Amino acid sequence: MLFIVRLIPITVFLCCYIPAVLYDYHIFQLNSYDIGTQLKWLARNGMRGYLLRHIFVLYHCFKPYKVKKPLVYTSRLKRMLVTNGILVVAGITLSCFRSFAVGALLLAAIFFLSPVLVMLSNIINAPLERAINRWYIADARKILQKMPRLIVIGITGSYGKTSTKYFLYRLLSPKYNVLMTPESYNTPMGVVKTIRGQLKPIHEIFICEMGAKKTGEIKELCDIVHPKYGIISSIGPQHLETFKSLDNIIKTKFELARALGGGGVIFLNYENEYIRNTPCAQKKVSYGRTMVGCDYLSRNIRVSGAGSAFDITLSDGGEYHFETKLIGLHQVENITGAIAAADYLGVKPEDLVVAVRRLQSVPHRLELLSRRGITIIDDSYNANVSGTKAALQVLGMFDAFKILVTPGMIELGDKEDEYNRQFGIEAAAVCDYVILAGARQARSILAGLKSVGYPEEKIYIAENLEEVFTKIDAIPAGRASKVVLLENDLPDNY
Repeated sequence: MLFIVRLIPITVFLCCYIPAVLYDYHIFQLNSYDIGTQLKWLARNGMRGYLLRHIFVLYHCFKPYKVKKPLVYTSRLKRMLVTNGILVVAGITLSCFRSFAVGALLLAAIFFLSPVLVMLSNIINAPLERAINRWYIADARKILQKMPRLIVIGITGSYGKTSTKYFLYRLLSPKYNVLMTPESYNTPMGVVKTIRGQLKPIHEIFICEMGAKKTGEIKELCDIVHPKYGIISSIGPQHLETFKSLDNIIKTKFELARALGGGGVIFLNYENEYIRNTPCAQKKVSYGRTMVGCDYLSRNIRVSGAGSAFDITLSDGGEYHFETKLIGLHQVENITGAIAAADYLGVKPEDLVVAVRRLQSVPHRLELLSRRGITIIDDSYNANVSGTKAALQVLGMFDAFKILVTPGMIELGDKEDEYNRQFGIEAAAVCDYVILAGARQARSILAGLKSVGYPEEKIYIAENLEEVFTKIDAIPAGRASKVVLLENDLPDNY
């Protein structure tokens, strides 16, 4: 009988704790398993995210919360779950040797301290994880050492690096057997996973996207893959929350240039003032669209809602005309960078012309879609200061009723409110209607809109995507067609 009495609070505890701790691990995973970022998230979302989730956890068991990116049960996560389970079993065992009331209070304490146990499991496992990562990295290096003729191209930038990667892959493919890091695999373990799982002896070029949120992270990637060529697509105020300053961002992006060996070449987007004004001792090739004197300069640019066209003089001295279905001056810059690298590596001009014509939009990066007669510009992957300007510029090209849907920009540190307010001011000059996704996150954009007298009846605040599209359908546009810009899509931890 005593056993059954003891079993009741333990059963209730487990029914509440398991979904709660999985939620905490989901947030921890979205925060890149970084304890500092997790603590900031807990401080920022204490009542809204943490307490409400844990108090009403049983309700969520029957009605699971919707997520955009579900929890991924990686090997690392599974190891943390095992460690967490050991800690919890120890706590349950201890509760059994106390009075009923004290035992129940101990279980309640464990439940409400689940975010602490999540971070503690990460700390306990840290030595093991470092050892495992070192083994994986060493294995990836051995694979690369067995391919001495492999050409490695690193691509980094505050924005545009993924698009440039995809474009370069397409432009190099007529001449070379190319592998690129898929999707946004731009962290050390993402790159290592690509090398160990996909790189084969038949590959001649490996295009490696390199992301960073802190100084030294580009160098860490370069120490693994040892690139011979590099592209810096852009530099701007992104991830300021972790970088702390723009100078740190510039220093980190140029770690790629400093890592290139003898005979290496760095391709630099001189359209970007931070790149253009940063001294670089490495052999460099510049590209752009307005900076006269660039090694590769896009000229006679014509951009519309139907696509883009431009001319470039290539290394053989000939001037070639390029056309693409992709829209926006920002895309012209990315394509120009890819053309510069591909031409330097010997791809025939006529093959480049055909490859550019066949380029497709990278998913969620100024991707043109259609929904029930409404044109949608899907730029929802990740918003940044320069990216929002480029996206609004693209939206302004359309002769239609222009609607902006956005939750605003994130990870901009102390500048976040300032940049979002400016985003609102710039949107007011282009958009016929603005839908803000979430009052809390988008309040600075709202302030920017109001500061320039944007009509309040043309602003709507929606709580979810379903509400957004219901509102889009209901907005009267007269005889004009509707074009919708989806700018940024916040991750679940926001």
